[in-house]
Amino acid sequence: MNKYISALILATLTGTEAYAQSLQVAPRLVVNISIDQLRTDYIEHFATLYSPNGFKKLLQQGTVYEAASYPFAPVDRSSAIAAISTGTTPYYNNIIGTQWLDRNTLRPLFCVDDSKYKTSPQNMSTSTIADELKISTNGAAIVYGIAADRDAAVLSAGHAADGAFWIDEKSGDWVTSQYYSQNGQKWLNSYRSVNVKPSKAKTLTNDAVSDIAISCINGNAMGRDENTDYISITLSAKATDNSAQWRIGMESVYRGLDHTLSSLLSHIEQSVGAQHVLFVLTSTGYTDDPKVDFAKYRIPTGTFYINRTANLLNMYLGAIYGQGRYVETCFHNQIYLNRKLIEDKRISFSDIISRSKEFLVQVSGVRAVQESPYNPSISGDLIIEVSPGWQLLNEDNHESYTSRAAFIPFPIIFYGSGIKPQRINTPVTVDRIAPTIAKAIQIRAPNACKAAPLQ
Repeated sequence: MNKYISALILATLTGTEAYAQSLQVAPRLVVNISIDQLRTDYIEHFATLYSPNGFKKLLQQGTVYEAASYPFAPVDRSSAIAAISTGTTPYYNNIIGTQWLDRNTLRPLFCVDDSKYKTSPQNMSTSTIADELKISTNGAAIVYGIAADRDAAVLSAGHAADGAFWIDEKSGDWVTSQYYSQNGQKWLNSYRSVNVKPSKAKTLTNDAVSDIAISCINGNAMGRDENTDYISITLSAKATDNSAQWRIGMESVYRGLDHTLSSLLSHIEQSVGAQHVLFVLTSTGYTDDPKVDFAKYRIPTGTFYINRTANLLNMYLGAIYGQGRYVETCFHNQIYLNRKLIEDKRISFSDIISRSKEFLVQVSGVRAVQESPYNPSISGDLIIEVSPGWQLLNEDNHESYTSRAAFIPFPIIFYGSGIKPQRINTPVTVDRIAPTIAKAIQIRAPNACKAAPLQ
């Protein structure tokens, strides 16, 4: 009889524990930190320089997913931060890059440009984790985005945020957009009255971002009540020197980042309470490589002139389908076809795409050509991938970049409320960050997020 009573008590206790875990209190504040161009190999290389409360604290006391990646390519700062915020890819959120070509005007459009407010998140076509938090709390949650760059601040804050703040390139002041409520800017006046303008040096800019983020949290009493609040912070691990001597400067960058993180974590934990804060940290998953003279080291290289190739493609298509301007323009690594002319001539679009791809893959330096998977209103029709080591150059706008297919290692780290120290080497993708945060704060994931929460 006693053994049955013991079993019943054990089952009751087990069930109670499981029930208690299911009712775990959500963190009062989520701090989502994105570090532009952060790399795992550099974090490890400079590990001996770190203090106990920056990178070391996150790596030793957090859940560290060591093999993170983005589920799409190419990645830049804007598309990466949009993916972190929305839990999905550019196919759904429409942020295919920092800039794209406006199909109507054939002019470059910055990803957060807005004809009404000058700057807003309206080009991002899906909800973000911060938006869903606003919805779930009936607007009571406090939400901010802080970054040195306009796109990072706005895309990470989302559509429903109380404010997004960035450093104006001309004045050096912290600024925002009329898109956001004036009520969300009151605390900034107090900050401005006692702080100098941020420095343009990246290591010092990170400190400026950290300082204003801390002021934002304190000035708005974030994390002080039962409603979860949310702040996104974007820092930079970008090399300050793009020459062959850039490695010398990276030590300063990572040492400075560690100092910034240490200050940020310490101030927020003291202000809100360590048990009430969930920190999330990851990278934008790409790097701007220093310029290298590959020919000097006899490494295969060359220059692919996309503007010249676009003109040749137009001549080729004209020989097949008759005279006309079949290629409207090119931008980045994309070629834009004249869809109206193709429609007027009743030419099969799939046929002209197929013939264009056949022509382009024969050009020196072209590794692959694919049809764009994105919304045609914001992207070209053909995306060209040049061979590793080759430079893509557009002589019309002097834009260039060098292709590099190498893997960029970076982590996803969760630290703080409800997080156990562990390292997980199973490959994971960044679109799983948003649903993981949603699970932690007990709300639904963004409306285009199909990814499962991280375990």
